[in-house]
Amino acid sequence: MPTGGLTGRSAVVTGGASGIGRAIARRLAAEGAAVAVLDLDEAGAAAVVAEIERGGGSAVAVTADVADGASVCAATGAVHAALGPVHVLVNNAGICTFVPFTDMREADWDGMMAVTLKGAYYCTKAFVPDMQAAGWGRVVNVSSLAGVKGAPRLAHYAAAKAGLLGLTKALAVELGPEGITVNAIAPGLIDTPLLVKSGMPDSIRQSSQRELPVRRLGIPDDVAAACAYLISPEAGFVTGQVLGPNGGAYM
Repeated sequence: MPTGGLTGRSAVVTGGASGIGRAIARRLAAEGAAVAVLDLDEAGAAAVVAEIERGGGSAVAVTADVADGASVCAATGAVHAALGPVHVLVNNAGICTFVPFTDMREADWDGMMAVTLKGAYYCTKAFVPDMQAAGWGRVVNVSSLAGVKGAPRLAHYAAAKAGLLGLTKALAVELGPEGITVNAIAPGLIDTPLLVKSGMPDSIRQSSQRELPVRRLGIPDDVAAACAYLISPEAGFVTGQVLGPNGGAYM
């Protein structure tokens, strides 16, 4: 249940045009934040902004490729022009493809690292100085259960998501004295457009759902709720942690 605890704060959600990012952007806006929906999909980001505004929230669409440093730099200027200093960053942008490791091309590996891990590097470098100046900030990195325990045909994805967990812990130690918490979310299987497009075999999807204690796949709002907690004022003593909305897939 939204509390309005982010009133007066501004937030950036990368990969905010669909799926988990869309749900997080909508939830943070409901909590009172002014949200920059940052995505390579310009039309999708604009559609999310329209949803937020229809609900009475404040948001702006910003087009950027997080894997490109120059694009992130330009987006940073656009965010600052629209919202001013940023207090909250959710590094959610990512891609997912199922490829057997022996068939994995170097381009598959490099593309995954560029979007998932280097993208988080670029965006965090861009917006953390605002938080340092304010003496308050929240960074949430959207990792994955695959980054915690591994998964077949996802070596590149698991490695990139595990890298986000290492980044989370290192930055939590480094930035904590400046009033900035850094945490990660490691969702299990979430029913999103990205999952549908990933090429995940139906047999794996169905068997995973049957084996989950809760007997269902997650939905984006499950992850958005976890993110909202980590960003809330009540979570000021929580940092360097990995929260796992996974339906009991990993305990």
